[in-house]
Amino acid sequence: MKEMPSLDDLMLFLAVADNGGLAGAARLTGRSVPTLSRRMQQLERVLELVLFSRGKQGYILTAQGRVLRENLSEFQGIERDLRKVLEHGPRPQVRITAGSWTALFLAQNLPRFWNQTCAWVPDFMESTVPLDIARRGADIGLRNAPPEQPWLAGRRTRRVTYAVYARSIEVKGFLGLSERVRQTPSAKWVWDTYREDISITATNPRMLLDLACAGAGLVVLPCFVGETVQELQQIGERIEALSHEEWLVCHHEARHDRVIRDALDRLSELLCS
Repeated sequence: MKEMPSLDDLMLFLAVADNGGLAGAARLTGRSVPTLSRRMQQLERVLELVLFSRGKQGYILTAQGRVLRENLSEFQGIERDLRKVLEHGPRPQVRITAGSWTALFLAQNLPRFWNQTCAWVPDFMESTVPLDIARRGADIGLRNAPPEQPWLAGRRTRRVTYAVYARSIEVKGFLGLSERVRQTPSAKWVWDTYREDISITATNPRMLLDLACAGAGLVVLPCFVGETVQELQQIGERIEALSHEEWLVCHHEARHDRVIRDALDRLSELLCS
């Protein structure tokens, strides 16, 4: 039996065909241009058709592409009706757990991996304690190590590096996470390395960032956070001892769920970009 194209790829085809190419489709769907390009190549392979003429003017529908576009007109109407039903009914939540800094990054970059056209809604769960994905305490976890349990599946995303940041090179004294709360690896490193130089503590990592922006002290941050804060500058070299790989983790059975897989793909695309 001939392989069937995925409905998602057909919808992306319509977006490319109706919005002047990849750039317009990317704005509509929230998918990146490289991802759309790969998906269109995959669709052409499955259908054994050449749907687009690719050149300096972008993606132009071929004769075969125009025929497919016409044949999908009725399908597009059904999809619109179905979306209206979904918009008036509850969409499933995907519970995403991450530490403070990754949760901040996801919140700041939400439009890059999720929009109102998605078939799911994110439920962010900020936590320094890994929630039990095996017992379905969360659907997707952002972790600093690959899963060890056989019932969990992992997907490596990027290498996370850390450095010291401050408002200026004249700033003295470190900011530390209060010892009354659970210490993250970077917070523990600050206590182990600069205990005598810690001048201010706080129970919330985000408050350490706000204090650093106010010039109250030096703070250790992931570079993906520190590099985006205009008030701060990197002080010294990156801290190799804190560098680690980042992993998307989920239950090995849940990854086959359409909604979970879509969330994993979108998060992976963001984190690997």
